[in-house]
Amino acid sequence: QVQFVESGGGLVQPGGSLRLSCTASGSSATIYAMGWYRQAPGKQRDMVAIIRSGGGTNYADSVKGRFTISGDNAKNTVYLQMNNLKPEDTALYYCYAAQLTSNYWGQGTQVTVSS
Repeated sequence: QVQFVESGGGLVQPGGSLRLSCTASGSSATIYAMGWYRQAPGKQRDMVAIIRSGGGTNYADSVKGRFTISGDNAKNTVYLQMNNLKPEDTALYYCYAAQLTSNYWGQGTQVTVSS
């Protein structure tokens, strides 16, 4: 079982920036990818950004050019730098980790973009 420590959410004005951090622990199995999903009220949970242990990344089209994901494999830590935030980015952001046969999500950190 994987546990997460997520941080960095908050309230920010449109055009502002936030940086999310997440550290995974509690399992000896290899983590092959980490990233972030988000879920707004009344909507499904969607992938925001993923980084694989080899460094490859994937982004949702809606965040390309504004968000940057990075990671530290040795620390099982992932970061999400979010710039030029928009009201539609408002959601609960969940840290994600993938092992060979299991996927895990954290409890979430709230991001609210509002003036």
